[in-house]
Amino acid sequence: MSPISRLFSLPKNHTCLITGGSRGIGLMLAKGYYASGSTVYISSRTKKDLEEAVKAIEAQDTSLDNNNATKGKVVAIEGNVGSRQGCVDLVSSLKAHLPSPSLSLLINNAGCAWGEPFERSSGKMNWGWDKVLDLNLKAPFYLSHECLPLLSSGPPGSVNGRVINIGSVVGMTPQDAPTHAYDASKAGLHHLTRKLSADLAKAGVTCNAVAPGFVPSKMSEGLGSYATFEDIARQTPLGRLGDADDMVAACLYLSG
Repeated sequence: MSPISRLFSLPKNHTCLITGGSRGIGLMLAKGYYASGSTVYISSRTKKDLEEAVKAIEAQDTSLDNNNATKGKVVAIEGNVGSRQGCVDLVSSLKAHLPSPSLSLLINNAGCAWGEPFERSSGKMNWGWDKVLDLNLKAPFYLSHECLPLLSSGPPGSVNGRVINIGSVVGMTPQDAPTHAYDASKAGLHHLTRKLSADLAKAGVTCNAVAPGFVPSKMSEGLGSYATFEDIARQTPLGRLGDADDMVAACLYLSG
């Protein structure tokens, strides 16, 4: 059996790509992996958001987080993964930054939400569904495909890289808000994860999904018109919302 310290820590020279890493859950994860000594590549569409995220990540005190007392590194890559070409371009940019053609972990986190009451017809229905499915469901598939050569760079038969998809509890239990496209996209992502886990295992790469409940973020603020944060917390068995510790702990567990 491997030492416990090795099972629950990141290996030396660990690298990870976190899409949508400039805010919300993505930023929470970026901070956590940076504190664990990883070289973290974060992507976002907006240069300003990336710059602010890098400052926030590098400003945190990691002295108590990393047993090796070695800070990680964060690299910002501007890119839009809302299309197949955008995913290809992002991985191409990533390769230019990697010290070797190898990636330890891909976290498909970038996502968006859209919704309107079922009985309404605003004219944005096609746009909304396409935008959500392009980013929440198609992008994880395209990125996993493009990153596979980097994730499976080890010798045959070895355990190589990891893929973690950020799903949602609403992919299993629909929420009251009229977010039909978002809920369906997360259900689809969960099933895509099952499908990919078998495909990628042949290359020694694992694929898992984390399905968080309500975690406060800029995107989730839009649900405030349907239920207050306090109401949502009361409906949760622990009586609280999700936080950075919850997200980082779950993902680190799947990264070892």
